[in-house]
Amino acid sequence: MAADLGVIDVGATLRDLRRRADLSQRELAERSGVPKSTLARIEAGQGAGPAFRTVERLVRAAGGEVILKLPDAHSSAAADESPQTPDNELRNELRDELQDELRDEAGRRYPAHLDVRRVLTLKDWPAAWWVHSYTLPQRLWPVRVPELTYDLDRARRDERRLRDQTRAQVRFRRAFEGLPATSWRFLAEVPGAGPVGELRAHERSWDLLLGEDWGDRRELVLESVVVAPGLRTLGMGRQLIELLAREMAVAGIRTIHAIADGGNVEFLLACGFELQAGRPSALTLEVRQPRP
Repeated sequence: MAADLGVIDVGATLRDLRRRADLSQRELAERSGVPKSTLARIEAGQGAGPAFRTVERLVRAAGGEVILKLPDAHSSAAADESPQTPDNELRNELRDELQDELRDEAGRRYPAHLDVRRVLTLKDWPAAWWVHSYTLPQRLWPVRVPELTYDLDRARRDERRLRDQTRAQVRFRRAFEGLPATSWRFLAEVPGAGPVGELRAHERSWDLLLGEDWGDRRELVLESVVVAPGLRTLGMGRQLIELLAREMAVAGIRTIHAIADGGNVEFLLACGFELQAGRPSALTLEVRQPRP
């Protein structure tokens, strides 16, 4: 935490730090030795500005650090290079506004570290295990589905936060370094974390395959689509294939073949591949060429 206490919203910043540490107000109060009522007033922005020592104790107890700097050219430049993008700032503001808006049936705010969210579909509610594949009709639901939900298990909260962060930051690109001209490699990368997904394919020539002159007709063979564990339902595999298809269209290559089995067949079918007749594990994707 490096900021001017007279400029920043101390309550919102402290609440966000506590959320990242996955601590309730009671837990942070016990760790810091600051009364829970004091912590609650600071986060709610009530009363006079908190003492610096109080803020320091709370920040350190949440795993943060308070750094004071005099404004100068260097610090101004550093602020300009902050990794907090406008999109992330807006996302954080919307999250805080939603957190303040959501209340339980008694009108109380939910603890910030629980990441309360609305139940839009049954998949949003962890307690809906009783709905087989989420297809049980609503009239047969044994309990009332709540409007809001959250994860009590910290591991599940950490996993959900990682997925949300990855979805917001992931970038896709084609990699050329160290590869022969006939190799195709695409990466899904998160800044500071490296690749979290990869697609590999290679070209083959009909001229060489059939021993005839087909006018340099080429096609691709899909080798693999890999996504990091825990991130496999974010759509990154589909986006890698979409990027591959766009690059194929630019290169004038129309067809890509793949061999798959099990759930991988379903994945490729969802990405537009079609099964080859008589070969249940062989699939083909025909890429539309751009109009001249």
